[in-house]
Amino acid sequence: MKILVINSGSQSLKFQIIDAETEVENASGQIERIGIDGILTYKKDGNKTEENVDAPNHVKALELILGVLTSQERGVISSLDEIQACGHRVGHGGAEFNKSVIVDDEVLKKIESLTDLAPLHMPANIMGIKACMDVMPGVPQVAVFDTAFHQTIPPKAYLYAIPIKYYKELGVRKYGFHGTSFSYVLEKVCELQGLDINNSKVIICHIGSGASVGAFLNGKSIDTTMGMTPLEGLVMGTRSGDIDPGIFEYICQKENLSVEEFTKILNKESGMLGLSGISNDNRDLLEEEAKGNEDAKNALDAYIYRIQKYVGAFYMALGGVDVIALCGGAGENNLTMRGRMVESFGALGIKLDEAKNTEPGVAKVLSTDDSKIPVWTIPTNEELKIARETHELVK
Repeated sequence: MKILVINSGSQSLKFQIIDAETEVENASGQIERIGIDGILTYKKDGNKTEENVDAPNHVKALELILGVLTSQERGVISSLDEIQACGHRVGHGGAEFNKSVIVDDEVLKKIESLTDLAPLHMPANIMGIKACMDVMPGVPQVAVFDTAFHQTIPPKAYLYAIPIKYYKELGVRKYGFHGTSFSYVLEKVCELQGLDINNSKVIICHIGSGASVGAFLNGKSIDTTMGMTPLEGLVMGTRSGDIDPGIFEYICQKENLSVEEFTKILNKESGMLGLSGISNDNRDLLEEEAKGNEDAKNALDAYIYRIQKYVGAFYMALGGVDVIALCGGAGENNLTMRGRMVESFGALGIKLDEAKNTEPGVAKVLSTDDSKIPVWTIPTNEELKIARETHELVK
């Protein structure tokens, strides 16, 4: 069974086509700058091509992608009939969805009703689903929710200490994100470490431009750093993470800003970008830090410190930890940053093994053999997890 995995953004459409039986990726890529001046990136057999395309909307972008996948020169399928299902990453499932579902008209309406919970992500996710429904009528569409894996978090962790009516009437609570990544990495690290996932205590740090830490007990999520939106928690590339709520009123009054304007600042102009005034990319900040730039150093220190704090907190919440895993862009590929993360866990009896911290993008242990808790780096594979969930529902 060939499954098309779609991750739709406001101006992008990422895709992979995966053989569900062998779990082999046949091809992948994305169209960026939809509605502006489209760019198609396509990867097959280790070869990558890039070209300008006319993609005025998501439907046209999908048609272009399917055209490449079925072309004689570059394709991996002979016709669209080979695509037997589409799996979609959906940013927010609210309390409505605690597992992946096949999309029908009723499900689509429920997904659309959750848009206010993640206004930056949901409209694009919905556009991707609708585009596939338009272009491939009759092909099952499966929604895989970033929040679903965290629906096991208990009330003591998901409730905010505000009037309970806001939870009961408006659904204001912690939902958590990166669930697809956490689910994949949890299974993988338990397998590699030789742990029974149903009798395990695991902390996972998904560390990229968007970042969160999760605590997992016996294969289930019990807490995570992102909240009702992906803004809560860690210092991220452009997101502030945790701040004093009183800052909202203070800055909005002083700067004559609306709540919407300041929320945009917290999402798009804060985090490492805001602290450094230079970049949201830790590679750029590492270069500036080496030149003696104090703002770059402070941004990187804050980034690592927030991770360190939450790992310590989740160690206590779990009552100990069997293994810690790092994933995401920095957790997998940036040797300096992932090394600093491991070093920051020193109070837990963990030491970085410099000799092991070499290859990026490879599953391996980074801690010394005598560390009390092993720390792994595990390349995440959200697309494969989405394909697995999709296959399970439609096979």
